[in-house]
Order: sequence, then structure tokens, then C-alpha cells
Amino acid sequence: MQTKKIIVIGSCNTDMVIKADRLPIPGETVIGGTFLMNPGGKGANQAVAAARMGGKVTFISKTGNDVFGRQSVELYNSEGINTEYIFSDPRNPSGVALITVDANGENCIVVASGANASLSPADIESAKSEIETADLLLMQLEIPIETVEYAAEMAHKKGIPVILNPAPARALSETLLKRLYMITPNKTEAEILSGIKVSDWDRARKAADVISAKGVAIVVITLGSLGAFIKENNNYHKVEATHVKAVDTTAAGDCFSGSLCVGLSEGLSIVDAVKMAAKASALTVTRMGAQSSIPFRKELSTVE
Repeated sequence: MQTKKIIVIGSCNTDMVIKADRLPIPGETVIGGTFLMNPGGKGANQAVAAARMGGKVTFISKTGNDVFGRQSVELYNSEGINTEYIFSDPRNPSGVALITVDANGENCIVVASGANASLSPADIESAKSEIETADLLLMQLEIPIETVEYAAEMAHKKGIPVILNPAPARALSETLLKRLYMITPNKTEAEILSGIKVSDWDRARKAADVISAKGVAIVVITLGSLGAFIKENNNYHKVEATHVKAVDTTAAGDCFSGSLCVGLSEGLSIVDAVKMAAKASALTVTRMGAQSSIPFRKELSTVE
């Protein structure tokens, strides 16, 4: 089987994580946490997940000309990711995320976008020859929306399937939605896109109907501990979650999206690709950190 090329366009951050018993309320200091520093960023996490699942990955991003940026590129190279199109911003620092995680694995995140906010349509144009050789294009929303729209249009013109993980949550234009092959919102993101509060399978179906009516053929809504709901044209599927003890939910959605792309690139059905992605993300939440928690393909056999 010929390995298909997955291009991920998105953010690169360094995550500074404190694990504490609980999340602080405004104005409160919580003492007794454990500090970790990890590479992160939704784009980078998804690129690493795809690479660890066996995908052939090119990552398009922007870092600052600083130690965080240089360390990040070295790490992606060590994962076998093509870093030729990671641009360096001479004016802005690399992106940083401050993350607090509680004893139940829930997190609270603040991001300083830095160079991620300057990844521009001009940068995408510079990578046009690479993008147009892709078999799949995966993006998120930690980079400017005009850059996402520009890349989606470029890929759409060439018939390249575009998968969007619409995180962080925000409203999207119908023009962008019509350029997508698949969208992978979580409950919160699905609510923003559909206007329907997603709390169970039935409401997930209603939200998926609203989102797909805007032009996206395939909608995959991730429902945390419930699993994932799929609308594939006029067909509906439920994929139950693998039940594990959550330690840290950071990067679970990113692992899901990157793994899903690999399954699709290998010719799996939507349902089987989602099942593979659900296994990978279940393993992710049993570990601390973002990229450090993402499993390798061989580990999926340990999950029922």
C-alpha cells in the first residue's frame, strides 16, 4: 500500500502545565501543583499524532526565532515529520500555552499565540507546490481564519479532501464549510456551529444535521466519555467510547483528529477510522501532557 501524504497546517506552542488537585477560581492561588513543560499546539499535536499512527506528514506552521521554536522543529524532525515549511517569524515569539489540570483530568488553558497569529495566506502560497501534492489536508483554528480559508480554497480547487477540527470554537463562514470534506467538532464547538446544545446522542444527531446542511458532507462530533457521533451524507453511526481512567484530557481531540486522518488515508471506512481514532484518544487521556501523551500505532492493540 502506497503511503498517502497528510498535510497539517496549524499552530505550534510550548505548553507549560501545572497539575493540581483542582482548578483555581478567579483571584485564588492553588498551592501544591506539579510543573511540566511539553511541546504542544493543536496543529503540532495533530501532526505528531498522525506521524505516530504511521502517516506520512508535512507540517506547515510558524515559530518565533527563539529556543522554543528551534526545539519544536527538532522534535518534529525526530518524529519523521517534514518540517521544510515551518516558517520563522523574526518579530514575534513562538506560541506558548499555560495549562492547569485538575485531579479529574479536566483542564483550563490560556494561549499566547505569538508567531502562530502571523501564519499568513502568503506563507500558504509559498507552500503551494507541497499542498497541491497532498492526499488529505488537516487544519484547526489556532491560526488566522483567513489563512485557514485560503488553504481550504487552494486544496478544494485541486480536489484534495479538507478536514477541519474547528477548535478553539468559533463561528465559521458557509463558504469555508462548503470547502470541507469533513468537520470534527466536540460538543462545545458543535453547539456554536449548530445552535443546539449537545448533551446526548439524539441532540448530537440534530446538531450534525444542522452543520451538514451548511455544506459539509461528513460531520463527526466527539462526545467525550460517550464516544463519537458520525453523519456521513444521509447515514448515521455511533462509536462508543473506550472507558479509561482520565488523567489529563489535553490533546485528546488533537490525537483523535490526527489518527482519524491516517485511517482515512489508509482507505478505512469513516466508521473504522473513527474507531481507530477513538482508541488512540482514549490512550492519550490516561497520560499527562500534550504530545508526550500521544500513543504510537503499535499501542492501539492494548485497548479493547
